[in-house]
Amino acid sequence: MALSPLNQRRWRNFRRNRRAYWSLIIFTIAFGLSLFAELIANDKPILVNYRGDYFTPVFKFYPETAFGGDFKTEADYRDPVVQCLIATGGLDMCLDEPEQLIEDAADGVIDGEEIVKGWALWPLIPYSYDTPVDRPGAAPLPPGDGNLLGTDDRKRDVMARVIYGFRLSIFFTLIVTTLSSVVGIMAGAIQGFFGGKIDLIFQRLIEIWGSTPQIYVIIILFAILGRSFWLLVFVTVLFGWTALVGVVRAEFLRARNLEYVRAARALGVSDRVIMFRHMLPNAMVATLTMLPFIVTGTIGLLASLDFLGFGLPSSAPSLGELTLQAKQNLQAPWLAFTAFFTFAIMLSLLVFIFEGVRDAFDPRKTFS
Repeated sequence: MALSPLNQRRWRNFRRNRRAYWSLIIFTIAFGLSLFAELIANDKPILVNYRGDYFTPVFKFYPETAFGGDFKTEADYRDPVVQCLIATGGLDMCLDEPEQLIEDAADGVIDGEEIVKGWALWPLIPYSYDTPVDRPGAAPLPPGDGNLLGTDDRKRDVMARVIYGFRLSIFFTLIVTTLSSVVGIMAGAIQGFFGGKIDLIFQRLIEIWGSTPQIYVIIILFAILGRSFWLLVFVTVLFGWTALVGVVRAEFLRARNLEYVRAARALGVSDRVIMFRHMLPNAMVATLTMLPFIVTGTIGLLASLDFLGFGLPSSAPSLGELTLQAKQNLQAPWLAFTAFFTFAIMLSLLVFIFEGVRDAFDPRKTFS
């Protein structure tokens, strides 16, 4: 669908803001790659060829018996025995000397007999966010030997945890920001448009609600219901929707008595159409001005809660938990550098993007 002339002008203004435009490209590439985290960092092969049949362990459960093993539990693809079974077509000798048979299977002949060779296509990083790294030494381990950013204090690959944690943080932020903005914009629009008692009652309720200590509510709910992603989203939206109310309310209070609004009322246009088709677009510049603060604040809130131990479940890949490990392991500076640069780059890109969106919606802004 073609863009309207107004939106075409906004897009041109956004593209002329080189910092915002290139930030959008870089962020889109990074977030797009993180969407395929399971294909980039995983302890399971992407594709397995066994006796001419193809398997996709990343997406589907396969027992060890599917590859000629003895157990009906999920195959451990990092186990030399399983790798030998795949490479040799399920030879029984794999139980005795798997490493040697894997080398011999490269020629397709073992003990003078041809075998059905198999192979496995592994991700670029052969570790998931919770996979223990099999390297000698005490954790956390420095970068090297297949771990580009080293390991944390539980010997988990830091690069894999950053990829999964980045995706989780962005998903959390997008969901919370979208829901909070929708509720906040609707509440502010109703207050500013109708005014009077509705505005007065809403303002008193917001003052009472804003004085509720959010962190205590989160601690109490998590103690009763347990930590979960969607519960944290619900609580964050529950307390975060008030951020845009004041800005939207002020814009609607200013515009409610302007000529175009009074003319629309005289023509019999419904209040809903006046609010969201005619008044809201004019309030978007002030609304978008607040979005960078909401986005960065949401990411900071998630990292802070994870740092304090009241955020996502302990099994989830968390950038805040990585920051906590950096604090607890000062002898491992790679953890601190990784956490710092991840947050710095992510937040900077998002702020630049939303600044460009804000300026694109502002008719007074032009770029040469």
